[in-house]
Amino acid sequence: MDFSIWFLMGAALVFFMQGGFAMVETGFTRAKNAGNIIMKNLMDFCIGTVVFAFLGFSLMMGESALFGLIGKPDWQIFTNFSEWIEVNGSSFVFNLVFCATAATIVSGSMAERTKFSAYCLYSAVISLVVYPIEAGWVWNPGGWLATRGYIDFAGSSAIHMVGGITAFIGAAILGPRIGKYVTDKKTGKKTAKAIPGHSITLGALGCFILWFGWYGFNGAAATNISSLGHIFLTTTLAPGFATVTTMLFTWIKNGKPDVSMSLNGALAGLVAITAPCGYVDAGGSMIIGIVAGFLVVAAVEVIDMKLHVDDPVGAVAVHGVNGVWGALAVGFLGNPNVPDPFGDGTVTTGVAGLFYGGGFGQLWTQFYGVLAIAAWTIVTMTIVFKIIKSVNGLRVTAEEEVMGLDLPEHGLPSSYGGFMMIPEAIGYETGGADASASPVVKVPESAAVKVTNLSTPGAKMTKVTIVTNQNRLAGLQAALESIGITGMTVTNVLGYGMQRGQTEVYRGVKVETKLLPKVQLDIVICKVPTDTLVSTVKAALYTGNVGDGKIFIYDVENVIKVRTGEEGYDALQDD
Repeated sequence: MDFSIWFLMGAALVFFMQGGFAMVETGFTRAKNAGNIIMKNLMDFCIGTVVFAFLGFSLMMGESALFGLIGKPDWQIFTNFSEWIEVNGSSFVFNLVFCATAATIVSGSMAERTKFSAYCLYSAVISLVVYPIEAGWVWNPGGWLATRGYIDFAGSSAIHMVGGITAFIGAAILGPRIGKYVTDKKTGKKTAKAIPGHSITLGALGCFILWFGWYGFNGAAATNISSLGHIFLTTTLAPGFATVTTMLFTWIKNGKPDVSMSLNGALAGLVAITAPCGYVDAGGSMIIGIVAGFLVVAAVEVIDMKLHVDDPVGAVAVHGVNGVWGALAVGFLGNPNVPDPFGDGTVTTGVAGLFYGGGFGQLWTQFYGVLAIAAWTIVTMTIVFKIIKSVNGLRVTAEEEVMGLDLPEHGLPSSYGGFMMIPEAIGYETGGADASASPVVKVPESAAVKVTNLSTPGAKMTKVTIVTNQNRLAGLQAALESIGITGMTVTNVLGYGMQRGQTEVYRGVKVETKLLPKVQLDIVICKVPTDTLVSTVKAALYTGNVGDGKIFIYDVENVIKVRTGEEGYDALQDD
């Protein structure tokens, strides 16, 4: 077998993993942001290609300088291409696709509320400087960690841990999505709320694509058939055991097996086996997978419920936490008798972990290597995000976030043409107060429409229809509940008034977005006075801007409750 060809085939498999990341992140987030997620994953690779060609690759794989801390930029890709391509062509493509993986991990943790411009700036910086320097420590033959025996065969720490740490820093600085955490006004305790993704099917497809691509991710660097078979084996066993562990753990813990968490479990097992895949035996890979299966569940819950850092896809738990575990696992479970992935198939690695008679030597090397890479990432990426926040801004406006980023950021009314999006009733907190549920202005009752209502059995019934912007739904619901409205019908509608819609561009052609997304609430009242309802609605919706909404009032002849046969006033009352 020509392993130079396999090397490039493996790189192609790793490139295909970008599609897997895109599907996982899209499925685990809401439909109104699908186009934005796809665009970020696309640009991670494309922006990464530009900056990696100009500087990143030479910083990573160039002649070592400063005691193996950084490669010397030489730009021979432009000045001496014929000689450069003979030596570096395959290496460039291979390391580029790995670089793009590190960048794209962060997309999921910062999903649904990040400015696209800010994300592009982040993606450029991590691929230009941050990733190439630390990856050079590990994989450049002159890198300071490589010369000290640090082992990260395919990137548990150099790629996944770096991506996971960056994801945590970015999500923490950015802040949670609107409605993710709610503070109890009496106790001050912050509670996490679930915001389910719109398609577990897409998430599962992405997981399978990633698993498929991972055989190239882990196996591409193997130089003999024995080692390649060995790496494929460990890359299968670890995620398999991790997924079963996660399934059973969530089943016992929550009463039912968790689908999305099990998908995360598979990815956690893959991340954990990435560093030790060529250095552990079958039993070791099983242990690595089992630990990863427990770790991912615990980490997701601690990060969400205790630290209150909003990570929609679990990127920090999957890549950050299990990236650390995978790198350390070499020091615990390295088997000196497995075939050397860089040999000819007749020699073994000789790398012995703590549990295979090697003592603490390799474990110590792995420990300070992980510590050094983590420290570099924390310092550099904190500075990067702080600068982007100050200069460009990181976060979209609250209105844009509630609307979804597809339209305001990309002029895309929907990533699912022809499908209606379900409106969300999510309140948001500003300075500890629920801004969406608070009236914008006080409207005197004298300004309200006066409708006679005796509020007694036999009194006339009134239907009130309210049409307004989707981002006002949560506040309106809260206001209506405060006056005793306990039932309503909410419908997602499309329409326009005199303002029509803003002209957008799709694939270079103007699209007149005349039909704007709205919500319609239908309420039938008898006990609650109509003037009270109208004044409450006006107070909750009024901003003075076009699109505040309209209120329609109709007489109702009768109401019949099907279950009991009650009519009129009685049919409208709660049991």
